[in-house]
Amino acid sequence: MPRSRIIANSQQQRIYFADGSGPNGANLGFEAEMFQAADKLRGNLDPSEYKHVVLGLIFLKYISDSFESKHSVLLSDDSAAAEDPGEYLAENIFWVPKEARWPYLQANSKQPSIGKFIDNAMSAIEARNDSLKGVLPKEYSRPALNKVVIGELVDLISGIVLYQSGARATDVLGRVYEYFLGQFASAEGKRGGEFYTPRSVVRLLVEMLEPYKGRVYDPCCGSGGMFVQSESFVSEHGGDLGDITIYGQESNHTTWGLAKMNLAVRGIDADIRWNNEGSFHSDELKDLDFE
Repeated sequence: MPRSRIIANSQQQRIYFADGSGPNGANLGFEAEMFQAADKLRGNLDPSEYKHVVLGLIFLKYISDSFESKHSVLLSDDSAAAEDPGEYLAENIFWVPKEARWPYLQANSKQPSIGKFIDNAMSAIEARNDSLKGVLPKEYSRPALNKVVIGELVDLISGIVLYQSGARATDVLGRVYEYFLGQFASAEGKRGGEFYTPRSVVRLLVEMLEPYKGRVYDPCCGSGGMFVQSESFVSEHGGDLGDITIYGQESNHTTWGLAKMNLAVRGIDADIRWNNEGSFHSDELKDLDFE
């Protein structure tokens, strides 16, 4: 039987297996349910703004879950290393300061200042993890955002929990992240194509390119879908993920942040450059060759 996990919401708890199906084998589409619930909270906020609010929280939940999993293991050994950042960095887990851990944010989700709590959490994580500097959204305390809605989003995303202690939620949260990216792109219409290409199109391109090994490069990478599919291609064909290295450029700073978070959710290491002039006008990686 595949490993299972619980997806909980305010009405009930449901058990899903690692392939996204339920106990009877049917695909229950929890990503769609989560998006519909999150979208109901949007109100008058434009999808182009709202996506950063939601996706930033999903990312924060992921890295907090990863941290807490390792933290619990270290604590069970009665080890003072539980608060040693080096123990986490050694396993490519982001260090999450106390004020940025999800249980702390969830405990304060009903506070009028929840937006400030989240902004401070994002800043604290960036300060302790060099690869995330300048990446995370930090606009949760702005007046235009309804703080009740922000608190309800925190509670909603808290419903993605691990069933098996110590397992990382890469597959579940990665699926949620990708689904949300696609739905927000659809809601934005033509402008959505600036950061998201439909998964089926990207998969076709990757199948044609056959990135079995070597350097994979996307000069206008958007939110990083080509890289996600390249990693999947290697895995599906029995290859070693270490056989490919990933490089990219993106001119839109906000989209660049989405790409960095999208790859970090899946544990994909990549060199993604923000290039506000665009790769065709000013190539940040001109000294490298790519397969």
